[in-house]
Amino acid sequence: MKALIFAAGLGTRLRPLTDKMPKALVPVGGKPLLEHVAGKLVAAGYNDLVINVHHFADQIRAYAAARGDWGVHVAFSDETDLLRETGGGIRHAEPLLAGKEPFLVHNVDILSNLDLAWFRARHRTDDLATILVSDRETQRYFLFDGEGRLVGWTNLATGQVRSPWPGIDPDQCVRLAFSGIHCISPQVFPLMRDWPERFSIVDFYLSVCRTHVVRAAVMPGLELHDVGKLSQLDCIVPE
Repeated sequence: MKALIFAAGLGTRLRPLTDKMPKALVPVGGKPLLEHVAGKLVAAGYNDLVINVHHFADQIRAYAAARGDWGVHVAFSDETDLLRETGGGIRHAEPLLAGKEPFLVHNVDILSNLDLAWFRARHRTDDLATILVSDRETQRYFLFDGEGRLVGWTNLATGQVRSPWPGIDPDQCVRLAFSGIHCISPQVFPLMRDWPERFSIVDFYLSVCRTHVVRAAVMPGLELHDVGKLSQLDCIVPE
């Protein structure tokens, strides 16, 4: 099974630590973020890891080598020439991810108690993507219909609503926050062909959700930490 770990980010909110190391190697609970995520994936049966790299890429490569690649196949999607954002990062990794089976995408700075086998089982064969979401307080939300299908996005702070359905009423939708973890069908790559080099996966999902199913997955009892700020480094790591 294949998984892409997003580890290319600059980690600007974790400065000054990330002035000398990549965000992926910032320690939480005595272990680098990358160790938490890669270890969890390998324990769940993912034996083909792809790590995208940009900021201090050589440090990430060296760390993976020192860990013996966690005993699985590890490849690197090199973005040292250009940071391609989430959508562009997925498309850039196509040669390493393409196949017949869906692949997992996991942000390196997301720590959770997610049951990865449970999550993979939520992905339906005909769906384009399954995204892990939760009912938590934030400003930006995906909007879903009653069957859990993505229909839009909203920013509560600005009142902005985006949807391929004109005039959609966000108050009539199920509002859930994205976790940075998704299971994606390889059918996604042909749909990305005409997109620019850099683009957001959120923009992409909103552009295709009218014609392709992007479905919500909500795990009961989900504990999730987005380790994006220095104040969050002392969080208790969910198991």
